Amino acid sequence: MLQLCQVTNALFISNARSACSEQLLQQEAVTLCINVSKQQPFPSGGVAKLQIPVYDDPSEDLYSHFDRCADAIQKEAGRGGRSVVYCKNGRSRSATICIAYLMKHRGLTLADAIQRVKTARHVIDPNPGFLSQLQRYEAVLKARRGRS
Repeated sequence: MLQLCQVTNALFISNARSACSEQLLQQEAVTLCINVSKQQPFPSGGVAKLQIPVYDDPSEDLYSHFDRCADAIQKEAGRGGRSVVYCKNGRSRSATICIAYLMKHRGLTLADAIQRVKTARHVIDPNPGFLSQLQRYEAVLKARRGRS
């Protein structure tokens, strides 16, 4: 079944098959596609595209992309657009990016952010390497907030 799972008003998570469905993208008024993979295709329609070329491997560095992705989602939402974040199965890489966004721009804790994304898409399961990168990110965000 093709579907985009809604995390917030302006953010969806899905697998590559669903994210490449022109019909679904139009139906949900998606304006930005963030493809967190090296091999998955992009939809062909006129949506903005951002590619994060990582494999679903615990040793991959997804951390260095957290701010850029979170800010892109936020910027898109700010101008009335909607984003979909996807990887091959919509389980590990895309979930990690959605969680990072919720922590940075919605102020959620890591545990709450995971729960929020899990509620939208129950199959999510960030790999152990990505989880530890999210833990590091949570600490960095806390420190940044303490300074501001």
